Amino acid sequence: MVQEKNTLIIGASGKTGSRIAKRLFELKKPFVAAGRHLQLNSDESINIYFDWYEESTHLSVLKNVDQIYLVAPVGDLEPAKVMIPFIEKALAQGVKRFVLLSSASISEEGPAFGPVHLALKKLAPEWTVLRPSFFMQNFTQVPHVETINMQNLIISATGQGKIGFVDARDIAEVGVRALIDVKPHNTEHIITGPDALTYKEVGQIIGRVAGRQIKHQSITDKEFIMKWVDAGFSKDYAKFMTGIDRRIREKGAESQVTDTIWQVTGRYPISFKQFVEHHENAWVK
Repeated sequence: MVQEKNTLIIGASGKTGSRIAKRLFELKKPFVAAGRHLQLNSDESINIYFDWYEESTHLSVLKNVDQIYLVAPVGDLEPAKVMIPFIEKALAQGVKRFVLLSSASISEEGPAFGPVHLALKKLAPEWTVLRPSFFMQNFTQVPHVETINMQNLIISATGQGKIGFVDARDIAEVGVRALIDVKPHNTEHIITGPDALTYKEVGQIIGRVAGRQIKHQSITDKEFIMKWVDAGFSKDYAKFMTGIDRRIREKGAESQVTDTIWQVTGRYPISFKQFVEHHENAWVK
């Protein structure tokens, strides 16, 4: 009997990686959980330490692997420098399928994830790029949960721009299909929730469940850059993230709503109202 090969999940403790690991476990699909801060139970997977910047950790995670879920190193504006050599190494080891987590804000011709996106199209026989809009989980975790609970505020530089917020569970479902479907997707998937909302509208929905008024404070680009710098990120990265908010504010860059979740998974996406009702305890003062 031929042993089924593993799916390698890089960033297995992250917002999407952890949920993909959970679904693969439920589906009885073997996988390797790789990362620097693993929190999965040992009986759910093979857990291996992995660091993008430690090349000595790269070869060991590729043993008996034929597909990989790729999450870029956080805060790196040039992840291709470490990711593309790893992808080439994986291909040499017989890996066929790759699924990359990118962003709806970043096309294949854009910065950051863009060069990795292009490399997969060129090099990988089977590939998918997930391009989700902003995560709903941003309101139950960093960056927004603290300001909501401490100041009754959501802070951004988006003005009245709308965003197609999407639940990480739905992103993971699309990712799982990209990994396990017999036919490779060989495309990008722009993934959104069912509605495009302003942060003001988001605050109103959370406020109704939390039982208090949650306001949106739209700050200047300069103030937003400093907010990222104060959080420990480089000034270049802060400017990059601020540029995303600026394009939302000025050009509606994240206002699209797609039917990707329905088309790929056959299920309707989770609405922001459903998400908030499910996580009502996140905003208890």
